[in-house]
Amino acid sequence: MKETVLAASRAFWDAMEHADGAGMRAIAHPDCNFVHIGITCKLDREIEFYTTGMFQPTELRINSQQVDLFGDTAVVITDCNYGLLLNGEATTHHFAVTEVYNRMDGDWKLVTFSFTALVY
Repeated sequence: MKETVLAASRAFWDAMEHADGAGMRAIAHPDCNFVHIGITCKLDREIEFYTTGMFQPTELRINSQQVDLFGDTAVVITDCNYGLLLNGEATTHHFAVTEVYNRMDGDWKLVTFSFTALVY
């Protein structure tokens, strides 16, 4: 079960990295919440950031991922280094990303994706 959740997580990261809105929609629930350092938004707005080029990934290094299962809820903590051009400005951060998935009709759907900057 944990491998299935990790596969969904990795597919979502890949879709973000390649500005693949359809790929992001395939994994995320339409009401999914995204929490960034400077903004909170829903799925449509998140996809818009990537597909319009406002967010342009330049580096993604996943250092580790941990999955905890709670019935039909899975929490993935992704430790990563994530770089992107944000409005043309290069940024790179070390993040712990909390990804919450819920099993719906047999599929794991992303419901929350929250970035926490790590400063150690």
